[in-house]
Amino acid sequence: MARYNFLVEVEKAKEANDGRPSMGPVYRSVFAKDGFPPPIDGMDSCWDVFRMTVERYPENPMLGRREILNGKPGNYVWQTYKEVYDLVIKVGNAMRSCGLGEGAKCGIYGVNSPEWIISMEVLKTFPKTTEYLKTLVSFGKVTPEQRKEVEKFGLAIYSWDEFLRLGDGKQFDLPVKKKSDVCTIMYTSGTTGDPKGVMISNESIIALLAGVKRLLESVNEKLDENDVYLSYLPLAHIFDRVIEELFILHGASIGFWRGDVKLLIEDIGELKPTIFCAVPRVLDRIYSGLNQKVSSGGFLKKTIFNFAYQHKFRNMKKGSKHEQASPIFDKFVFSQVKQGLGGKVRLILSGAAPLSTHVETFLRVVACAHVIQGYGLTETCAGTFVSLPNELSMLGTVGPPVPNVDVCLESVPEMGYDACSSTPRGEVCVKGKTLFSGYYKREDLTKEVMVDGWCHTGDIGEWQPDGSLKIIDRKKNIFKLSQGEYVAVENLENIYGLVTAIDSIWVYGNSFESFLVAVVNPNKEALERWAEENGVNGDFNSVCENPRAKEYILGELAKISKEKKLKGFEYIKAVHLDPEPFDMERDLITPTFKKRRPQLLKYYQNVIDSMYKSANKPGA
Repeated sequence: MARYNFLVEVEKAKEANDGRPSMGPVYRSVFAKDGFPPPIDGMDSCWDVFRMTVERYPENPMLGRREILNGKPGNYVWQTYKEVYDLVIKVGNAMRSCGLGEGAKCGIYGVNSPEWIISMEVLKTFPKTTEYLKTLVSFGKVTPEQRKEVEKFGLAIYSWDEFLRLGDGKQFDLPVKKKSDVCTIMYTSGTTGDPKGVMISNESIIALLAGVKRLLESVNEKLDENDVYLSYLPLAHIFDRVIEELFILHGASIGFWRGDVKLLIEDIGELKPTIFCAVPRVLDRIYSGLNQKVSSGGFLKKTIFNFAYQHKFRNMKKGSKHEQASPIFDKFVFSQVKQGLGGKVRLILSGAAPLSTHVETFLRVVACAHVIQGYGLTETCAGTFVSLPNELSMLGTVGPPVPNVDVCLESVPEMGYDACSSTPRGEVCVKGKTLFSGYYKREDLTKEVMVDGWCHTGDIGEWQPDGSLKIIDRKKNIFKLSQGEYVAVENLENIYGLVTAIDSIWVYGNSFESFLVAVVNPNKEALERWAEENGVNGDFNSVCENPRAKEYILGELAKISKEKKLKGFEYIKAVHLDPEPFDMERDLITPTFKKRRPQLLKYYQNVIDSMYKSANKPGA
């Protein structure tokens, strides 16, 4: 359709047929209107990505970490591409010396570092491990006690340095690599059940890199060997993994954080990254911190900041690029925000979960950098959609598809979503070379997701007039209330998430009850300000327990319900305020901050029962 500026139609819509729902037109990126970008000649595997970069940029800094001197962090110390190559060959020789051949599997478990740290608890946690595991390598040192403990299980264990010496004086031919080879088995977060092993081939990653490279070049933001990236998102997840592959492709530099979220800003200041990738929770913290600074800066500073913000935002809405919208205010007001991220960031990419529109808008204005949002699954090798720089209409969306996939929407009649209506909505389906090779040892689950070459994501999308996609719901996150009304809970959480007085919300209902309840993480600053203005005493924890605070939050939720014209059964009738944010320690969220709904229910079961009991009382 002509109105979709950033899409080209490659197939017409299909009517419902043979038990399958209707499908909307198939689209691809306008940057691929003449075909998808071909892979680079001779680049058939992830090894080739690395090897070819080593040949081009042998002395470029590749991997860096902060030097610790007398217990204090110093500068980043770097290994060059050639140094890392030599180390990789040593690791390969050592692995071959242990009897690993073609098709053998090596597991990595630990935090991001130039040599992922392996946990010593793995044998006790998974007793059957020893049936398959033969050799353990610790990226740190191995104590005599640890060695004794591991050898009890009949396994060999080496420190990192010992392991590298195993290959000394030995030469092995590099194995022949094929595009179809599985290069990684990456496990999903397991939000609704057991994690699944997603088999990703060399071809998937090579195709993804070619598409992202074409996209960045098309919007004049191409990477080069001078770019710097901070590695702090989990390397065990596809988002960070493919970003680092992209940086290696360009001969750029990757610096690792120290592993402590409290020291993250300090590491950013020292490394000075040019590209900053984040999950929404990190950007939410930056947003809250900046707002707190503005609020506590006094009347004059606050007034100047607000005037500068409105002036720049107004110009951006008129079509000005962010760097041209207000150079003077960028220099004298917003430059401090940029310095807080090291001073060199030119692109901030949010992924793994939806970013609140008000946070995205704020950062687009004040960060003096492009702020864009992406979307993808482990099964689609991450980057499937990404919003475009300087396109303000794409706020709150994940943008158009990356130029390496075809996409369409499939109708979901049971949820009222029609992919062929004037406002097309339906399950997002993806086709292309970036798709996974299947779930490891779970062909049954692979067949559920892959139908006629299309990967069914389980996410509900809505095409926007400019050709960008908005994720509005989740196909599986639907339940029926006792009166027979269906509730699309993820869509509601996105709407309720717009309330500035809350940081996070989990909405719950079931087929035995006629209304919804919620557990809310209130915004500390907002709730404490309300308490002070309304004469409610006590610290944050005690305010959260105060019935008046709950009424206040319910009132704010009711306002947004009315504003967004929600139906009566979609209103929240009772809330529990938890001062502790949903966290991984309690197994309530995944490492990419998605909600684990079964675990949330188990953890808050007593709270849920209590809310329903109180709300169902006569006169309540």
